[in-house]
Amino acid sequence: MTWPAPTTTKAALWEPKDPAWLTARLQPPPAGQVIDMVLDTDTYNEVDDQFALAYALLSPERLNVQAIYAAPFLNDRSTDPGDGMDKSQAEIRRLLRLLGRPTDGFVYEGSRTFLPGPTKPVDSPAARDLVAKAMARDPGRPLYVVAIGAITNVASALLLEPAIVDRIAIIWLGGHRSGYPHTIEFNLAQDIPAARVVLDCGAPVTLIPCLGVASHMLSTPAELRDAIGGASPLCDALLEQFCAYETDHFGWAKEIWDVAAIGYLINPDWLPSALIPSPLVTDDGHWGQDTTRHPVREAYLAHRNPIFRDLFTKLRGHTA
Repeated sequence: MTWPAPTTTKAALWEPKDPAWLTARLQPPPAGQVIDMVLDTDTYNEVDDQFALAYALLSPERLNVQAIYAAPFLNDRSTDPGDGMDKSQAEIRRLLRLLGRPTDGFVYEGSRTFLPGPTKPVDSPAARDLVAKAMARDPGRPLYVVAIGAITNVASALLLEPAIVDRIAIIWLGGHRSGYPHTIEFNLAQDIPAARVVLDCGAPVTLIPCLGVASHMLSTPAELRDAIGGASPLCDALLEQFCAYETDHFGWAKEIWDVAAIGYLINPDWLPSALIPSPLVTDDGHWGQDTTRHPVREAYLAHRNPIFRDLFTKLRGHTA
């Protein structure tokens, strides 16, 4: 079987990056360094973003979260991408109240549509804030952009101001492993033009694949009740949402996918990774390969036990 030829934005928009610079910028963040980051999340879509958001904010020894951006999504929990973004923004604010955190000047409205084309950004407060924060950076200390939904906001910021390529490092939980038969995965498949922008632009990108990597992040109602049940209103809210996702819990486990992206930043050893040529995306959601393309980093395994131990310990320690 042959797949449709990949479409790329690279030739039209992006200058090639120095290979040595890009390879150095793609190294995992060093231990002992506090990382400045923003989180781009479709929080209402499922039950995993809530855990990831809490995990990031409860890890100040490693992560300095500077903003949270609401990402669009479309499924049976939304009527259109803008409705998904609105619901995600409301869910972000609800979680921040449970965490005892302010929301003003911290939570930003994201894209109301997916990218209409490969060179057309969707303007939004989130994209504008990302541009502003990135351009204010010392290029030697990139802003980490952690995206755990459709990557529309991030692609839009890149199209609004291509110079941020030199000032950010992107961690995206999207797609499946590069060797997987397809990459028809929710975050990627919703906005293939945005995925192409991010994978073509030459920014340092670390991919946290879903099937084969983040799919290891399984938990069960029994485990969560034992680990965090009754510890705080936040813990009980997370537990209640998790258990409500499925009515029959017999023999059932659920992926808490998005905590893998946070776990990678806290300790890159928990998600071993390697450099690969930046993949191309076909129109029907398959990976195309071109070994001459610039590198990206791809996680190839998730050690779920240390990530969950760290997550559960921090959730149990939250008393607000």
